[in-house]
Amino acid sequence: MLNEIKTRRSIRKYLNKPIEDEKIVELLESARLAPSGSNTQPWHFIVVKSESMRKKLAEASHNQKWMMSSPVFIVCVADINCRIKENLHIHLDENSTQEEVKQIIRDTSIAIEHIVLQAANLGLGTCWVAWFTQENIRPILNIPSDKYVISILTVGYADEEPKPRPRKSLEQIVHYENW
Repeated sequence: MLNEIKTRRSIRKYLNKPIEDEKIVELLESARLAPSGSNTQPWHFIVVKSESMRKKLAEASHNQKWMMSSPVFIVCVADINCRIKENLHIHLDENSTQEEVKQIIRDTSIAIEHIVLQAANLGLGTCWVAWFTQENIRPILNIPSDKYVISILTVGYADEEPKPRPRKSLEQIVHYENW
């Protein structure tokens, strides 16, 4: 798996080629198996293939036109209700202060990265898109206000090979026993 981690890139240009349904299921299965705090599994995924819906999502993501070259979007959503059991009316947005929001973002991000790495393993490219607001993105897919959209993953067969970006050395980021 280290090879996929080393060679994975954010892809913003895709071939005009559909993704096999079996591969999409494998991506979603990899997310389903991700770990989460207290096994809460706060994630939900919306697979979007239709051009009209992808266009609306790209427009809500600051009109990033490159997204439309991807044949599939996976909208990754975190559900706070796995952590708050009371029937509270919660409205989540970028300014929400509930401690549980941090937990569901963390856990759903783990599942999203499972998708990204499995996609690389299957010969697919991906790109995290998170330049949107909850207010603009949720209505497109009828996502309730107590859910938090973490990202839109564009997925497809890459039509580009971006060069590696600089990375810090282990010596710059690793500490032993204390800071």
